[in-house]
Amino acid sequence: MTRFTLIALSVCLVACLQAPQEDVGLNQPQSAVAVKDTTQTLDLKPLSNQFNLDVNQTVVDAFERRQSDVWVQGAGIVTKLLPDDNKGSRHQKFLVRINEKQSLLFAHNIDLSPRINALKVGDSIEFKGEYVFNPKGGVIHWTHHDPKGQQQGGWIKHQGNTFE
Repeated sequence: MTRFTLIALSVCLVACLQAPQEDVGLNQPQSAVAVKDTTQTLDLKPLSNQFNLDVNQTVVDAFERRQSDVWVQGAGIVTKLLPDDNKGSRHQKFLVRINEKQSLLFAHNIDLSPRINALKVGDSIEFKGEYVFNPKGGVIHWTHHDPKGQQQGGWIKHQGNTFE
C-alpha cells in the first residue's frame, strides 16, 4: 500500500471511532468499566513452573561444563517422538525439555529395557541415565539396567511405571 492509502485509511478509522453511537432499544452504550468486566483472562502458567529446576541442576551443570559420561537424574516434558534407531542395539528416541533453554535427546535401549509404548508429546517423565554432551543440549543413554551387573543402571519413569 502506498503511504497516501494508509493515511486515508487511518483518517477514516479515526472518524468512525469518534462518530456518535445511536441508542437503539436494548443496545445500551458501554462504558470502559462494562467492557472491562466482560473481559476474561487466561490462567497462563510460566514455563518455568513446569520444570523442577533443582532436580535438573546436574544436567544443566554437565551441559555448561561440556562434560560427558556423567550420571544424572532429572525430569522433563516430552516434546518430540523420533523414529527408532534400529542399527545395532535398538533404541527408542525422543526429545525432552528440562527447562526453558535445554532439551535432551533420549536414546532408550529397547533391547535391554521395555519400550515405553504409551509415551506421547506433552507427557512428563523422570529419568536417570548417563549424560553425553552435545551443543544442542545433550544425550541421555543407559536408561536401563546393566546386563552384566558391573555398573549402576538407569531408568525412565512414565505414568507410574518404571522402565529399566
